[in-house]
Amino acid sequence: MTDVPVSILMVTWNSSRVLPASLAALDHLDPLPVELVVVDNASNDDSVAIVEELGARLRFPLTVIREERNTGFAAGMNRAIEAATGAFVLFLNPDVRVSPPMVGRLHEVFAEAGPDVYAVGPKLLRAMGPDLEPTSVIDSTGIRMTRDGRHVDRGAGETDAGQFDGPEEVFGLTGAAALFRTAALQAGRVDGQVLDEDFFAFREDADLAWRMRGFGYRALYEPTAVGFHLRRVTPERRRALPPEINRHSVKNRFLLRIHHADRGWLRAFGLRSLGRDLVVVGACLTIERSSLPALVWVWRNRTRHLARRRQILARRRVPHQALRPWFTGTLVR
Repeated sequence: MTDVPVSILMVTWNSSRVLPASLAALDHLDPLPVELVVVDNASNDDSVAIVEELGARLRFPLTVIREERNTGFAAGMNRAIEAATGAFVLFLNPDVRVSPPMVGRLHEVFAEAGPDVYAVGPKLLRAMGPDLEPTSVIDSTGIRMTRDGRHVDRGAGETDAGQFDGPEEVFGLTGAAALFRTAALQAGRVDGQVLDEDFFAFREDADLAWRMRGFGYRALYEPTAVGFHLRRVTPERRRALPPEINRHSVKNRFLLRIHHADRGWLRAFGLRSLGRDLVVVGACLTIERSSLPALVWVWRNRTRHLARRRQILARRRVPHQALRPWFTGTLVR
């Protein structure tokens, strides 16, 4: 059994319910990764104890980093990337169960791809319950973009009937489970950050995807690599979600376009995007007032993010004309 130069990175926060199943699956990987790096965001449950106990039984090294406060998924993952030694890093949520060949298959795709490929992602199917039991419902086969600047997971909620069984280039990949080339992530940093830590959680994967796509990198989807994800944040469950999750979601939808929507994009899609923005702002003023602070935050921090926008657009190598088909549906199902 030969190791692959892959570091598995995981950010935990009160994840004790799903960690046993997730960690148990890692011990069945073939081939094995070189290490597991776990950053715990000040969990107040047994997450760290479970990681240390079960992680010690794995057949590859474990590093546990404890944060003193909840710094968010983006900051936690950045910390894990800094600590990783692998030439490739697998972002892995603690509520994802991997199949034994998943990591090795993703790495094989990289071995056949050019240096402009920065990420390869698996077919993610939905999981059920704390044991992360597999289902046949699709969770994600990559990120696709819409005309109004939203990102959605391809195939989410559909029954897997083989409709995504061909390898494809995709706009980007969900942060729940995807393999990245470490050197490409480092080259794509802005203000020293791979993931923008102001996103905290949610949509940071779309921000990374749009940035890397503009910088000239590509992402691939590989259906023979399979994982199972217990998806808890979905649009249809919005009203049942904690207010802080919805606040980050609102904040980050605006940050995403502040960073990446150049003049060409705004000319093509600005009116459609504005219509949805007005709906979001209206909801914050009426039925979801708990998200109103998100709009205030964006306004107060506009200077910093407009500066990041200038950096991103100055480094962009791919013109809007080449990116536009990803938003019109020309290059997606």
